[in-house]
Amino acid sequence: MTLLNRRSRGAGENAPQAPPPDTESIVTGRKAGNRKPTSLRQGWVAHIFLLPWMIGMIVVTAGPLIASAILAFTDYDLLSAPEFIGFDNFTRMMEDDRYWASVGVTLTYVVVSVPLQLIFALFLAMILDKGIRGLAIYRSGFYLPSLLGGSVAIAILWQQLFGDSGLVNEGLGLIGIEADSWLQNPDTALWTLIILNVWTFGSPMVIFLAGLRQIPEELYEAAEVDGAGKVRRFFSITIPLLTPIIFLNLILQMIGAFQAFTPAHVVSGGTGGPLDSTLFYTLYIYQEGFVNFDMGYAAAMAWVLLLVIALATALNFIASRRWVHYGDE
Repeated sequence: MTLLNRRSRGAGENAPQAPPPDTESIVTGRKAGNRKPTSLRQGWVAHIFLLPWMIGMIVVTAGPLIASAILAFTDYDLLSAPEFIGFDNFTRMMEDDRYWASVGVTLTYVVVSVPLQLIFALFLAMILDKGIRGLAIYRSGFYLPSLLGGSVAIAILWQQLFGDSGLVNEGLGLIGIEADSWLQNPDTALWTLIILNVWTFGSPMVIFLAGLRQIPEELYEAAEVDGAGKVRRFFSITIPLLTPIIFLNLILQMIGAFQAFTPAHVVSGGTGGPLDSTLFYTLYIYQEGFVNFDMGYAAAMAWVLLLVIALATALNFIASRRWVHYGDE
């Protein structure tokens, strides 16, 4: 009996062991073969959270974009059914004097105001980078115009500043200079809007300030030891290392300037006057679409603006290869 028990025990020890039970199957009540992969479950969860954004993208952005592309080839007055007219809206632009006036005003606004704004923003960022006391207060105060610059309230304030009896003319009167309304003069009306855009320097200034903080101080110290002055250090160290930030601000502010609307609409009362001197491209789109009810023509102009912005951005990216220097180059 003893020998038999030993053989039985030895056979039991050498026998193949049964696999351990599936703990997850016991807890969840599922069989191992019916389990879905974890990554698949996580993918469904991600899509559920993205669903509101996807619905908004389709309904609010993609839908109107496709509709405007179709309307650009139609004659549509918002009251009757659209009538397909082919490329007539685009050929009409070539003969529209007010269209070309809006193009000239917008290009002048972009070419003049954006560089001035960036120069002024960089100048103030370098001042704030010196570590002055109360930096957070100054930074918040300088950033505030960027939040308010595109609002109706600031545009109305600009009317009061540059009006016939505005604060600017009163200040000039104290030193013996008499001036008429800046907004009613075709030669100066656009420049008041350029000044308004330059005044909204807060956003690029904050970005410049962040870029200046990333430049190693050792580079300035080494250049100073070699005898480089402040101007030489600025053009040999600050500007080259800051070119990616300059390029970023240039693209952002250029796109924003092409799309400017509110200041010109409020200052001119929606007319683009005097003598179309403040007739921005977007303001002319608004007039044709919602004042003259020529939505087909307005949609065509909007698509031309989109293509111009895309082309200008692409050209800037191509040109940036020659003057933008990144840290890994």
